[in-house]
Amino acid sequence: MILVTGGAGYIGSHCVLELIKNKYDVLIFDNLSTGHAETVETLKKYGNVRFIQGDLQNIYDIKKVFANNEIDAVLHFAAFSLVGESVKNPRKYYMNNVYGTLNLLNTMLDYNVKKIVFSSTAATYGEPKYVPIDEKHPQEPINPYGQTKLMLEKIMDDYDKAYGLKSVRLRYFNVAGADEQCRIGEWHEPESHLIPNILKSTFSDGKTFKMFGEDYDTKDGTCVRDYIDMADLTNAHLLAFKYLENGGETNFFNLGTKEGSSVKEVFAACEKITGKKIPIEICPRRAGDPATLVADNTKAKNILGWYPNYNLEDSITHAYNWEKKLNHV
Repeated sequence: MILVTGGAGYIGSHCVLELIKNKYDVLIFDNLSTGHAETVETLKKYGNVRFIQGDLQNIYDIKKVFANNEIDAVLHFAAFSLVGESVKNPRKYYMNNVYGTLNLLNTMLDYNVKKIVFSSTAATYGEPKYVPIDEKHPQEPINPYGQTKLMLEKIMDDYDKAYGLKSVRLRYFNVAGADEQCRIGEWHEPESHLIPNILKSTFSDGKTFKMFGEDYDTKDGTCVRDYIDMADLTNAHLLAFKYLENGGETNFFNLGTKEGSSVKEVFAACEKITGKKIPIEICPRRAGDPATLVADNTKAKNILGWYPNYNLEDSITHAYNWEKKLNHV
């Protein structure tokens, strides 16, 4: 059985779908602070999925899971991930992300479970020194969220050397999209990501979006980001898990398209797919916004055999279909 922590959340739930599509039995462990019980009920319709509500910060919660279930491996998504919030409230992030994960790793060792796929982030790199960013790029995070993920990567290296706990860390760039069959999708309250916020605005009176800076050294003057479709992301997790199953060593991989889309291109694609004009106000640059963040995904291609198959318009189309379902359209 595969334990998926944070499996009721956005990325975790889509990875549960991928696992059950491939005939794995899944146990979701989630405190439902950002995940949804409704999502779990949906997942149960499609495969052998069990759910236990609990919190990794409570060591007894996670020990009970391992004591009462035959866990073979872990996919770990249970983390807070809002950069701004992490700056304002680092205690919340260090307790949940670091302390909670240490409870998980120590319990895995106690029950001799030594395979984990870890949801990491491009935020561990900090300000880019060059693009596209490969795995050799220095890891110098500039916010507590990125710090927590980097700390855990280092802890996992130490746990491998000392105890043989094998990990794959997947460093995401920008994730977008939803399940193609519209069974589940992105559902944050409040929503902090650009694409779903744009799409949500088309179902109400709309709002004027601020575009920060159009004088960057990029193809159209606006910031460029690397958007990876949810289907490609979940496929990467499955490949990472199989890599560990087949005896793979501890490793880490960037997940992105190596392409990058500008802010203007995101808005244009949203307008094309929704058929609605989205009002934009051009504002000065924000401090700390790098011009370009794009992944070099060569390592994931060469070692995991992973290739992204979806583009930005695919991701926005899937996300829009999900928003239409939420709005009963």
